[in-house]
Amino acid sequence: MKLSEFTYELPEELIAQTPIEKRDNSRLMVLDKKTGKIEHKIFSDIIKYLTSNDCLVLNDTKVIPARIYGKKEFTGGQVEFVLLKNKGNDIWEVLTKPGRKAIPGARFMFGEGRLKAEVLEVIEDGNRLVRFEYDGIFENILDEIGLMPLPPYIKEKLQDKDRYQTVYAREKGSAAAPTAGLHFTNELLGKIEQQGVKIARVTLHVGLGTFRPVKVENILEHKMHSEYFHIEQDACDKINETKKNGGRVICVGTTSCRVLESLRLNENNEIKPTKADTDIFIYPGYKFKLVDNLITNFHLPESTLLMLVSALAGRDNVLNAYQQAVKEKYRFFSFGDAMYIK
Repeated sequence: MKLSEFTYELPEELIAQTPIEKRDNSRLMVLDKKTGKIEHKIFSDIIKYLTSNDCLVLNDTKVIPARIYGKKEFTGGQVEFVLLKNKGNDIWEVLTKPGRKAIPGARFMFGEGRLKAEVLEVIEDGNRLVRFEYDGIFENILDEIGLMPLPPYIKEKLQDKDRYQTVYAREKGSAAAPTAGLHFTNELLGKIEQQGVKIARVTLHVGLGTFRPVKVENILEHKMHSEYFHIEQDACDKINETKKNGGRVICVGTTSCRVLESLRLNENNEIKPTKADTDIFIYPGYKFKLVDNLITNFHLPESTLLMLVSALAGRDNVLNAYQQAVKEKYRFFSFGDAMYIK
């Protein structure tokens, strides 16, 4: 399967630079994965496609202000860190710019010395392991000196950092938002629950690998980044019950989808609480175990996310839908409009 099979033309002006004023006023394209039929709606209409037999799966991860700017000790050279993964004991995997300054033993200061860091080693992908030193509470310092790590295609400054969080974000740890969830309001979720839809929460901490381009023409040679996830008993019970009763499991976002498809089914075709890392790569030909439908955004050409969506709805259906979205001037990517694959 070739990378060039997952490309499409996107005018740059369709890349959304800012969030829409009201979250659930974004547009919603509904794609029937069996027929390829397309409907054009508003996101708040999603409730009309849900029944009391369904289970909606949300990723409740919370984005941390993971981008910090500082200086190299002694020389004062400028540096940028993006915190990717907490390894414990104040050690983090980070992305550094410029990388040449961040050799093992190099020391950096952030927030006028409130946060200090020493590079321990260079690891795979050129990322660094660093140990932070500070007085006080790390998360509080990060809240004060850190910035939201917006994707590279967003050039505008974010006025309200809460707009790069879902309203149900709970567990801190992501370097990027699970953006399909940005369309939900508390009011809309309340109406969905009143309708009898089960809501299951999982956690997957999104890494910047989400935005890393696929660089091989044969996609089977691509190595996925690894992300930590966990799912608790309550969510397992809701999903197991939905499946047992013949209901639909509807994931909000590719991250929730990757959590469920990373789980093992026992002899009763049930899932159980799990904490693990996943590097699952879903592309056309993949047989879904748990996920029936998906709420998602419009993804970058040649991205692993576009491949996942194509695995669920069919590549031709998806690329045709994207062509329609371009024609109808939908807004694309993180702050863009949504698609419901039914």
